[in-house]
Amino acid sequence: MKESIYRYLKVGLIHFMAYPKTTNFDKQESLVESIKKVLVDDYFNAMEITHIEDDDIRKKVKSLLEQSHMTIAYGVQPRLLGAKLNPNHLDEEERKKAEKIILESIDEAEYLGAKSISFLAGKYDETNKDKAYEQLLKTTKNVCEYAKTKDINVSLEVFDYDFDKKVLIGPATYAAKFAGEVRQYVNNFGLLVDLSHLPQTHESSKFAIQTLKPYIIHFHIGNCVIKDSATACGDIHPRFGFPNGVNDINEVKEFLKVMKEEGFFEEENPYVMSFEVKPWEDEDSEIIIANAKRTLNRAWALL
Repeated sequence: MKESIYRYLKVGLIHFMAYPKTTNFDKQESLVESIKKVLVDDYFNAMEITHIEDDDIRKKVKSLLEQSHMTIAYGVQPRLLGAKLNPNHLDEEERKKAEKIILESIDEAEYLGAKSISFLAGKYDETNKDKAYEQLLKTTKNVCEYAKTKDINVSLEVFDYDFDKKVLIGPATYAAKFAGEVRQYVNNFGLLVDLSHLPQTHESSKFAIQTLKPYIIHFHIGNCVIKDSATACGDIHPRFGFPNGVNDINEVKEFLKVMKEEGFFEEENPYVMSFEVKPWEDEDSEIIIANAKRTLNRAWALL
């Protein structure tokens, strides 16, 4: 593409993946410094953050975000996964625990200036799929209705159903069915499509984006390893170029190509497309982020 990517998209970074130590909610001393590094980098005009446990740190981060003129999104995923909470749990009290965390996250997102939140479904169980679907529908409707009072959009991230996280949503066709039903009740809901999850759901960029097109409101790009027993196999989001990784420049280019063909290059109201990359073991966060930029720059140049 000859035009700047910023004409069509907001390029973001999932802060809590690039700096994974900050998801240890009991020890977030480095949080302010790492967030500031992203905010002063004008490559990014969007950032995704998550829960901040300490009130004073949260207040400092709020001040920094207000100065940034960036689009801020909030990810509930680390809170749900860390506490092993399931928004489609068949036990109503357990379902309510997950819902409570999401509702609390909406309040925090509003305080921090985020205009959207994202979360994920709970475990996939073929024998109880229909019951779990109804439970997730209940949670999602309640969450969206509350988020609407805060002028916040809600997205459900599409994950694998039989590989690593093994959650209900899930296959693209099932995700589209679910999103269509939610949209019958609320208008501030959509889906988050992640390039790094597509190999895990056995789907191509073209199939997933075309199937989910009416409901997509957010994008992630990243890499994954699906070779059994290989290093970083699973929903780990290693850097581009990682051994046995399945997404790199060509896959990012294809993802962008489909986005363009399906009308997701929007000048008036650009979609957020965030890097979801995570250092493996003792790798350096700053180098991993620079790696992601190089990958996207090359893919865009080839588009």
